Amino acid sequence: MLQIGNTLVSLDLAERFFCCDLDKCLGQCCIEGDAGAPITDEEFKKLESIAPAIKDTLLPAAVEVIETEGVGYTDEEGDLVTSLVDGRNCVFTCYAPGGKCLCAIDKAYRQGKCDFRKPISCYLYPLRLTEYPTFTAVNYHRWKICRSAEINGREKGIRLYQFMKEPLIERFGKEWYDELAMACEAYLAENR
Repeated sequence: MLQIGNTLVSLDLAERFFCCDLDKCLGQCCIEGDAGAPITDEEFKKLESIAPAIKDTLLPAAVEVIETEGVGYTDEEGDLVTSLVDGRNCVFTCYAPGGKCLCAIDKAYRQGKCDFRKPISCYLYPLRLTEYPTFTAVNYHRWKICRSAEINGREKGIRLYQFMKEPLIERFGKEWYDELAMACEAYLAENR
């Protein structure tokens, strides 16, 4: 583990190669799993406010879920998460040609239709944060659907911490990220 400020960061961020390959994985991280994406209370309110603006890009079943059940719910573990369609798709998924799953929120953000990119848990994925009373743990959620991203990252020479630069800066700040990058580079230099 690397300690950066009040965070403990898994060595996977330095050791693993990673670069999303949406053409191969088709965005399965938005439709696989046992619950919706973790969201904060603030993000829940933001999702409620932007849902009408992105309604036209959502699946009809997703619009129905949002209208009847809302944009999120509390799961079995007591976490606030985005609502699901048929127990699988996040309500904010949309599809591109070829079955590629995209985030309707991120799409609207990129088109200037809203000022919210997406929940931080989605932006940080495949990283997962666990909050403890005195520190935050930053871990890599490694599973089969991201195998193509690991292969792509290795081919391009992109480490996980490098690929996740922008979301990590958004969550922890540039100074924190710069310290992380230096720690990862030092770790890699020592362990060649």
